[in-house]
Parts: sequence; structure tokens; C-alpha cells
Amino acid sequence: MLAKIFQTYNKTNSRKFPLQFLMLTSSSSFKRLNSLLLGALGDRGQRKSNLSVMAEGNVDDTNTTNDDDDDDDQPFTPWAVSVASGHTLLRSPQHNKGLAFTDKERDSHFLRGLLPPAVLTQELQAKRSLNILRQYQVPLHRYIAMMDLQETNEKLFYKLLIDNVEELLPVVYTPVVGEACQKYGSIFRRPQGLYISLKDKGKILEVLKNWPEKNIQVIVVTDGERILGLGDLGCQGMGIPVGKLSLYTALGGVRPSVCLPVTIDVGTKNETLLNDEFYTGLKQKRATGEEYDELLDEFMSAVKKNYGEKVLIQFEDFANHNAFDLLIKYRTSHLVFNDDIQGTACVVLGGLLSALKLIGGTLSDHTFLFLGAGEAGTGIAELISLEILKKTKLTVEDSRKKIWLVDSKGLVVSSRKDSLQQFKQPWAHDHEPVTGLLEAVKAIKPTILIGTSGVGKQFTKEVIEAMSSINAKPLIMALSNPTSQSECTAEEAYTWSNGHAIFASGSPFDPVIYDGKEFVPGQANNAYIFPGFGLGLIMCGAIRVHDEFLLAAAEALASQVTEEDYAKGIIYPRFKNIRKISATIAAKVASRAYEYGLASHLPRPSDLVKFAESCMYSPKYRNYR
Repeated sequence: MLAKIFQTYNKTNSRKFPLQFLMLTSSSSFKRLNSLLLGALGDRGQRKSNLSVMAEGNVDDTNTTNDDDDDDDQPFTPWAVSVASGHTLLRSPQHNKGLAFTDKERDSHFLRGLLPPAVLTQELQAKRSLNILRQYQVPLHRYIAMMDLQETNEKLFYKLLIDNVEELLPVVYTPVVGEACQKYGSIFRRPQGLYISLKDKGKILEVLKNWPEKNIQVIVVTDGERILGLGDLGCQGMGIPVGKLSLYTALGGVRPSVCLPVTIDVGTKNETLLNDEFYTGLKQKRATGEEYDELLDEFMSAVKKNYGEKVLIQFEDFANHNAFDLLIKYRTSHLVFNDDIQGTACVVLGGLLSALKLIGGTLSDHTFLFLGAGEAGTGIAELISLEILKKTKLTVEDSRKKIWLVDSKGLVVSSRKDSLQQFKQPWAHDHEPVTGLLEAVKAIKPTILIGTSGVGKQFTKEVIEAMSSINAKPLIMALSNPTSQSECTAEEAYTWSNGHAIFASGSPFDPVIYDGKEFVPGQANNAYIFPGFGLGLIMCGAIRVHDEFLLAAAEALASQVTEEDYAKGIIYPRFKNIRKISATIAAKVASRAYEYGLASHLPRPSDLVKFAESCMYSPKYRNYR
């Protein structure tokens, strides 16, 4: 395709490009072309007529460095499908700088008069945007404003998010993204991500090729059946992949151009949505069984064919029965990761490992009781068991006996085994039946209580008091999202335990003052794990996800908690250091991949942390010629 550009140019210009440029590889050719085109071309009319040819080419998928940020101080040419200028440049979120365009850039790119005369720095733009956001009283309005910014000025969006991550993370992800998904049809402005529906069966590869970016390295995909704790939101679940991938970039430094959000629409069971005139998805009952399996299988095959062996596919918010089946089915043939099962398990295990400094003992010394036996609960239980196995001489069966689950029918015990779903069966131990959580706490006497039920207010005053009577420092983890579905609040946990509890939650809670002392709750947010985990897989060219990678990520997270954090009862590091945390996690994951022979990018970098940092996307504006 580059040949077409040169041929078109050479037909109408006396100054010819040397033939050698036609032989350049795509990645180098654009750099060389970038440095020559504007100098070689003449006036505005020539530029427009000669550069309207689309430039495409295969991208080197082994390139883990950030090409967008090479030589930050060197001016470059903003490319879309042609040299972007004027109105087109202002409408390109990847290249638009708004009022930060200099006077010289405004003249060079025909922006004079299309912007107000003031020239602002990116820092001042970010300050202005944050000031505007803070004026919105309704959290959903802040979410909409952030999404609008992402669609108009990508680098400013990420600078704002990176620099104010503790304040804005709840806006672009949980808990506000839950409400955004519920109202997605009403707030829909422009499409984000790729929509694949039953209508596309037999044509999914063609649909993937419609996406403008060709070098995709991370896909987050959902079918919308179990969005957070909100149930089946169908096509409106797109807010989850979009939000997750924003965090891949902001927190993990993965370039936005290599990220692809996907929603697979197979209908919905939600009658409210089916009767909503503004619903944006298929208005039909959710497909199941063979029809569903065939569509997912076509999608997975098409992804591998279009993007290769090393594209990371993250399953997000699938219902329990599909989540486990998909992970088991594709983990040996694709690079797949389920954040609800594996990501949640990593972040909880990381919190447990760091909490040992506060509650004492080793992991195998404790007894765990889960409220909730779905994909999150059993995924966490399995990873805890693996870590115990790694550090002790216990058998698999004995390590699992330290972990108990309570589901909607009561304690998961061996007498119920015949009626249990397969993923619950390893956790069915010998014990008399117990119906309620409070009774289970009294019978099992756990040292650690973990909530993954998706149902709010289940950790009652009686439950917390029972945990406090058994333990000097009970560890309470109310992990269900969004905030309305949390098993208890931070204030309830500290108050009902008389200030003795160590508390962490899935959604954020403000610090609590109890008996004159400030308690700062930890947040077991998956955003600690998946951005760095994904970066680690990408930068080493991993071809499969091994369970050891998950243990490495959890251990790396625990290592980032400081003594200052422990002094305040916090078992997770501060989010303000998230990029450093992500680089550490990425390095540990990549290191384990190299050890297990699952990394394809050779040779292995000598300093993996520095290499991870060098791969990270920067939202700093470039200077344009």
C-alpha cells in the first residue's frame, strides 16, 4: 500500500522518492515517511490531493515498545488514514490536542480560526477538565463527561485519569460503571468497541476486520449476562469492556490502539430491557446451548486467525456456567484470562498474604469461610489452596479442607455433593448440614470471612459480632460490587467489631472514625491485578496463562504494601502508586513465563521492571510539524 502513496506522489511531482523507500518494512517505513513527506510535498492543495491514499500494512506484533512515544521531543506527522489536518485533526481523538495546539501547529495544519486563540498547556487543560468534572453532583454525569473526553482527546483523558487515579477510578469503573451499564441505552452517544451478535454468525472474521486497528494485543469480551452484581444487561454490558481497557492503558500502560472491547449479543433474559424502546441490543430471549457455543467458538477461532496466537482474550462478566466452561475449553488453545475468576482470586490472595502481617501466622494456619460459591468464590478458594500447597507439604485435599463455602442453600457439605454444580464439588467437606451464614460462622469458627455473594447486607451485626468473639482481629472482606451489593459497609465492620476488624471491600469506602481513631478500609479491586498482569503477558510474548503466573501476581501485589499502610490497618497499597505496582506485577508474571518456557520474546530482558516501565504508554502530547 505504501507503493501506492509513492506512485501517486511521483506522478504529480518532479521531486521523486528514491526506489529504496518502497522496500522498507511497515514499521520503519512510516517513521521514514513521517520525516520526509511534509518536507517533500508542496502547498496545501498538493498535500490534500497526494496524501488521501489510505496507508495500511502489517504491524510487527513482537514490538512491545510504545511507538507512539518514541522520541517525545521530536516532531512527527499525525496520521489517520491520511495526514490529519484541519477539521479532521480536531475530530481525531488519538491526535487532537484541543487548545494545546501551538500557533505554529495551527498554521501548519490549517487550524487557524477553528480554535479560540488561547494556547493552553496539557497540564492546564487537565486542571480545567478536573474542575469541570468536580462541578457535576451526579456520578453518572461525571462518567458521561469522562467518556466524552475519551472520544475527543484520548491523551488528555488518560493524563487526567493517571494523575487523579484515586479520585477518578470509581468514576470510569466500579461503582459508577454499573449504573452506566443499566442506563446505557439512554446515555448512548456513539459506539465504543465492537458488537458481535447472532446476526453475524458465519461472518465474525469479517466483523473483526472492520475494526480500524489491526495490531490488537488485548481483547476484553463480555456477553452481558452477569454484569457486576446487576444481572443480565445484554448488549448494555459494553460499558465493562470499555472501562476495563481504559484501565489497561491508564494503570498498566498498555497502548489504547492495541486494545479491543467486544460485546457478544445473544439476546437477554431481562424483560425490562426487552420492553425498553431505547435498548440497543437484540430484542430476543438469550440464546443458550449449541447456538451459543457455536457463536463463541466462531469468535475464538476468528480472533486467533485475525490477530494471532499471542492476543490476550479476557472473559468478563459471563454467567457462572459459561465462565468456567469457556476458561476450561480454551485455556489450552488460546491465551485466555477470566478476571472474575482469576483476577479476583489474585487480588484477594494478595490481600490475604499482606494481611498475615497484621493477623499473624501463615496462610495454612487460617480457616476461610466464603459467602458465595460462584465463579469468584471458587476461583479465590482454588488459588488460596494452590498457594498453601506451594508453601506446605499438605495434600490437595487437606489444603482444600481449610476452605469452606456457603451458597444459597447453606454450607457446602459432602451430603449435598450429588446436587452440586461441578465447580463446587471440591469444596464439599464432611460436616452436618448448616443452613445460614451465622450458623456456619459459629460451626466452622473461621478466622477469615470473605463475601462474594453479589447480595448486599449479608454480613449482619450478629455475623460480625460472632467473628469478633472468635478472633482478636477478624479479617472481613466484603467483595461484592457495586457498593449497593457489598455484604457490609466499612463503618458497619469497624463499629460492630468494636474497631478490631481488618476490613477490605470490592467497592471503595471512605475512611471511618471510630472511638476517636481513623480506620482506612482497603479496596480489593481487580484493577490492582489485570492491567499489570496483561502487560506482563504482552511484553514477554506469552502464549498461555499458567496458574503460577497468578501466584506470582498475588505475591508481587502483597510486596507493595508499606509499613505506613500496615500502621493504618490497610492491606492493599495506595492506588496513587499503581503504575509502579503494575510494572512490578508485569515483571513477576513475565519472569515466571520465561521460567516455564511460555514466553516467545527472546532474549529475556536483564531488568524486567525497567523493561515494563519502558513499554508503558505515555499520555504526553507530541509536537507536530
